[in-house]
Amino acid sequence: MPSVGLIVVGTDTGVGKTFVSVAIARRLRDLGVRVGVYKPAASGVESTSAGPVWTDVRDLSAAVGDSFPAARVCPQCFVAPLAPPVAARLEDRTVDDALLIDGLRWWFDQVNAVVVEGVGGLLSPLSEALTVADFAALAGLPLLVVGRLGLGTINHTLLTVEAALRRDLLVAGIVLSQASPVEPDLAAMTNPQELARRLPVPLLGVIPHTSAADLLRLDWFLKIDWRSIMQCPRPSP
Repeated sequence: MPSVGLIVVGTDTGVGKTFVSVAIARRLRDLGVRVGVYKPAASGVESTSAGPVWTDVRDLSAAVGDSFPAARVCPQCFVAPLAPPVAARLEDRTVDDALLIDGLRWWFDQVNAVVVEGVGGLLSPLSEALTVADFAALAGLPLLVVGRLGLGTINHTLLTVEAALRRDLLVAGIVLSQASPVEPDLAAMTNPQELARRLPVPLLGVIPHTSAADLLRLDWFLKIDWRSIMQCPRPSP
């Protein structure tokens, strides 16, 4: 079975990676694609009456109908809301480098496509040895970069794309996300046009602050052939 997938990375933390990853997975599922979701590591637990919950893992699992074990969606979870290797150290643990990729390989025998959500930004540490960019290089999957809509995003987005391309990573496109429920300012209104002029990769669209259901009704989002964007060879053994 050929592996296809996409790694959703951010220009920063809290820019809407989970939101976009969930929407893509739900869209593919609506189209009849057997789709999986994967997050190589997660940190920052939420205490609930039902016990500890990693909300990113919960939301990703729900996007594919909770049909796969949470331990496959994210095999390495840590308590503190810090970079995974830092959070792991606080628990006298370490992030298992081999499991980061082995956990992804498992999905290629189970599904037709997999949506991978990264951790923080492209150069955020994922383990003691690896950054998110290193993981992406090992995975061999294209990137979708999610940038924050607002002041500063031009620099953050261009830096992220430049760092990816310098590492010979394939950037499938950029999505700008209004992560906070605030009225768009002049920066937010001009970001898309200015970035489109300067980016060497496509700016696919802009996501207003909205619900997941509304995102799945956005015209530009529905027109994107996500399966074609995700076409990529299987990672090397």
